[in-house]
Amino acid sequence: MSTPVTLDQNIIGLGNQVLNSLRISLSRELGDRAAACLQEAGYAAGEQVYDCFLRWLPEFTGVDDPKDLDASTLGEVLSAFFQALGWGPVSFDRTGKGTITITANRWAEAVPGAGAQQPSCFVSSGLLTDFLGRLSLTPVAVMEVECMTRGDGHCRFVAGAPETMDELFDALAAGRGYQEVLDG
Repeated sequence: MSTPVTLDQNIIGLGNQVLNSLRISLSRELGDRAAACLQEAGYAAGEQVYDCFLRWLPEFTGVDDPKDLDASTLGEVLSAFFQALGWGPVSFDRTGKGTITITANRWAEAVPGAGAQQPSCFVSSGLLTDFLGRLSLTPVAVMEVECMTRGDGHCRFVAGAPETMDELFDALAAGRGYQEVLDG
């Protein structure tokens, strides 16, 4: 059984249709600049979501500080938190080049079958960037590489050091696959 997340004056609940509507509206009005705006909004939410995680953590795990969590259970704890918050369950896997992948088969920002041309969970990318940076106490960058809104079977984000993610971005822009880059 999951432990519910207690919302406060800084965290509100909104339906996932809000995220889709914002993406569509901003894309229509701003074109390619919409992605950066949505990612920035997600990044701005990261601190408050992380604070919510810190309040939720002791009740769910009995641990007050995330650094005291056993590394082998961290992915399960984070999945339970994001699911309780309404984003959906996720899995975390270590990959090459010091990165992790975050995979979601159901994700609040995704709109399966919407036919987007690129991964489109921009708010999530910003949110995860800030949240994981706070959790790891190091700079982190996050990029979505697969997206249900684009027609992929799941959403998958890659998180790692900013310079690694810059390398990944350049490789993807050159037409290479993300797995090839991470394995290489």
